[in-house]
Amino acid sequence: MTALSVVIPAYNEEGGIEAIARRVLAVRDDLAKVGVELAELLVVDDGSRDRTAEIASAIPGVTLIRHPKNKGYGGALKTGFGAAKGDLIGFLDADGTYPPEYFPQLCAKAMNGTDLVIGSRMAGAESHMPPMRRLGNFFFANLLSLISNQKVTDSASGMRVFKREALARLYPLPDGLNLTPVMSTRAIHEGIRVAEVAIPYSERVGRSKLSVVRDGYIFLQSIVWTALAYNPVSILGKIGLVGVGLALLAAAWLVVARLSGDTTLGPLEVGGLFAGLMAGFIGVSVFSLGVTFNYLVSLFYKQPVRQGLFGKPIFKTPLDRHFGWAGLLAAVAGLIMGAVSLALSLSGWDVTRLWLYLVGSAMLTLVGVQLVIYWILLRVLEELSQREVLSQRDLEIA
Repeated sequence: MTALSVVIPAYNEEGGIEAIARRVLAVRDDLAKVGVELAELLVVDDGSRDRTAEIASAIPGVTLIRHPKNKGYGGALKTGFGAAKGDLIGFLDADGTYPPEYFPQLCAKAMNGTDLVIGSRMAGAESHMPPMRRLGNFFFANLLSLISNQKVTDSASGMRVFKREALARLYPLPDGLNLTPVMSTRAIHEGIRVAEVAIPYSERVGRSKLSVVRDGYIFLQSIVWTALAYNPVSILGKIGLVGVGLALLAAAWLVVARLSGDTTLGPLEVGGLFAGLMAGFIGVSVFSLGVTFNYLVSLFYKQPVRQGLFGKPIFKTPLDRHFGWAGLLAAVAGLIMGAVSLALSLSGWDVTRLWLYLVGSAMLTLVGVQLVIYWILLRVLEELSQREVLSQRDLEIA
């Protein structure tokens, strides 16, 4: 029979710790029906200044672990993970918001080929979550879905079950409340099999310790920076594509205006034109930077380069391999356009008829040179990363 260890982090939760602990212990029979034995219930008192530890220690079936000083939500959970003995490790909050009665469902899915099962408060079950927190969770879940190209409905849920062997791949994890979004982000990028089970969400017992603004900002940082450590182009590349798209829209607008007979630009039109040009240049820069970071990640992690804006490569040949000839073509086209414009101006053409072509010439030339520089840099990084991977394989064979 599979064994489950449940960890409850508790900090000043004297009002709710007994009720939630007894609810966890009461779910033993339902766990047995799906082939799971409740091996232990670990309550980690995180330096509470109230009667939390006293109450928890008096409950039969509870193993109490105490922190002399507060280490944070994530710190308390990691202490529990380290002490857990079960094949499966689950956790939930001490405030009564999460339903331990759903542990059998989470465990059943974990034993059916899933490494990490998340109890989703956003997947359709009854929820008493405050509107602002619901909005925040919706935002973070969709941000992670966009970044990782995998649908997630609740990236920050505090009720989960995962296999013990997955823990090494989930670490390192932070000590704060941002442990859960970081765990979700790392799990997806590590290729850990993740699934969700819809759960109801109740009003908490006692006062919430979560600050919507402060912790929301930390959650945002945690998701983005963790994802950047795995596949930077997934974030930076998409930002770059937006910039390039805006530049193409500006160019299309100019073509349409010219075909419609409009040959003059007012102040707003000129401002829009330069905004489009800047967006295009910045977009190419950010996209190229994302690709470069992917090579650096490969170099540091000693693994093959993982590219792909949307989880897997779109083209058979990676796009960055075309940077060299595309950059040369753009630079040559820009220089030719500039030379022709200069020749026309010297032959008597009014500069007001040529300034736009000169701006376009500068744009093409700069982007072209930039692409060539990145192409050279990426080929060097590719060579270095391949050497590292081959050296690692040789060492493993030896």
